[in-house]
Parts: sequence; structure tokens; C-alpha cells
Amino acid sequence: MQKIVFIGAGSMAEALIHGWIKKEVVPRDHIYIKNRSNIERLKELEEKYQVHILEQLEQLNDADLVILAMKPKDVSSACEMIAPYLSENTAILSVLAGISIETIEKILGTRPIARVMPNTSATIGMSASGFAFNKYVNENQKRMYLRLLEAVGIVIEVEEDKLHAVTALSGSGPAYLYYLMEAWENIGTEFGLSKETVRKLMVQTVAGAAMMLQTGQDEPCVLRKKVTSPGGTTEAGIKALERHRFNEAIYACIKSAEARSRELAKGQ
Repeated sequence: MQKIVFIGAGSMAEALIHGWIKKEVVPRDHIYIKNRSNIERLKELEEKYQVHILEQLEQLNDADLVILAMKPKDVSSACEMIAPYLSENTAILSVLAGISIETIEKILGTRPIARVMPNTSATIGMSASGFAFNKYVNENQKRMYLRLLEAVGIVIEVEEDKLHAVTALSGSGPAYLYYLMEAWENIGTEFGLSKETVRKLMVQTVAGAAMMLQTGQDEPCVLRKKVTSPGGTTEAGIKALERHRFNEAIYACIKSAEARSRELAKGQ
């Protein structure tokens, strides 16, 4: 693939660029970036990764792949802007939450279009991504999409409608974990531990628990019960979570994110 163009230069675009360059999947001089107006952001990425700024829309003519990475609210105006300059052979990869393939097809026409919902852990090759595509994607193109996405983490093919759930679970998921970890750090330092000590304990605890799930065969509820001794400290903590309706809060969090993804699909 000789030319990949990002339309949008936010955190997800940077995560993919960083991951692809780090894994040597895409040469940096094959990557071009373009956004609506923030030239300082483009210059920042150009300097940081030695990628190219797309100076003129006419340069889209020979793009092999265009990645839609703008804000979902800007998708219509951005696609209308680039549509006249795309070759019929240019494939599309969208990383936009909630925006359907059908919506993109209406503006960019009948061409290979795939949607993926990665997360920012793509930066370190640890993204968890859901992936769907339209009927114009052939087997070679599907392999191309998967090669790019698997370079930055795991990829699971799902029906397009299920990408709303993927968005809520793994697309937004890192933010929820970071929010939890913020609380852990705050309470840990209140106990008199240094922030550095709390961070080391917290990161290792989360990594260890994730590895237990990944490499073991026990369900989360079984692993939780193995840690929870009757009358012990863990049980006291679990009971506090139950009193504060922890499960209800988590359900509300995920359902709200999934519902918002569906709203975005309707242009709301």
C-alpha cells in the first residue's frame, strides 16, 4: 500500500500512526494527514512521526486507503469535501463512533468501506477492535484491513449493528478504567502512600488480574470469590460496592455509551 491518508488528526489517528510505524507495518513516508483547520496539530504529528501533511485535496487522487478519523459530527461535511477527489479504487476505513457504512456510502459512493472501533491502546499494540465491512470489500482487501488492524491489537469481526456495543465496551472502555484508577490513586495517597507507590501497585494489580482472565479458565465471578474470604477485607470492600450499587453504575455507564453510539448513527 503506497498511500494512506488520514482525514482527521486526533488521538485515534495518532494511536494508529504510532502503532503502524512502531510495528513497521506501514512506512512513515506512505502516511499523509489532513484535518479541517488545525495546522498546528498537523505540524506536531509531522515532526513527531515524519509523516506528510496533505497540502491539497487533489493529492487524494492516488490514495489507496482513506481513513475517516474526524469527529463524528463533522463526517458529512468532511466526506462531501473529499468526495470529488477520490479515485473509484480508493478504499475507506472509518474509525468513527456510531457512523454507519450506509451513511458513508451515501456521500462517498459504492466502494470498499470498512468500519472499525479500536481504542487508544493501539499506540502500544494492545487495542481491542471490532470490525465490519460492506459487500464491496473483497478477500484481498479484507486481508489488507485485518493486517493493518491486527498490527495494533486484537480484531474481532462482528455484524455492523454490534459495533455500537463494541464502542461502549472496548472503544470507550479504557476511559472507564482510567477513571477507576484515578480514584485508586486519590484514595491511596490519602492513606499516606506516595503516588509512585500507588501507581506501581495499581498497574500491576490490573495487569495481573487481566492476565489471570486471559490465561486461566475461571470466570470472573469465580476469580472474585477466590479472593474474597468470609469476614475479610475484600468482602468488606465488595459489600461497600454493593451498597453503592456498583453493578448498576457499570450497567448504566455501558448502556449510556451504547445508546449514544446509536444516536450518533442517526445524526443526533
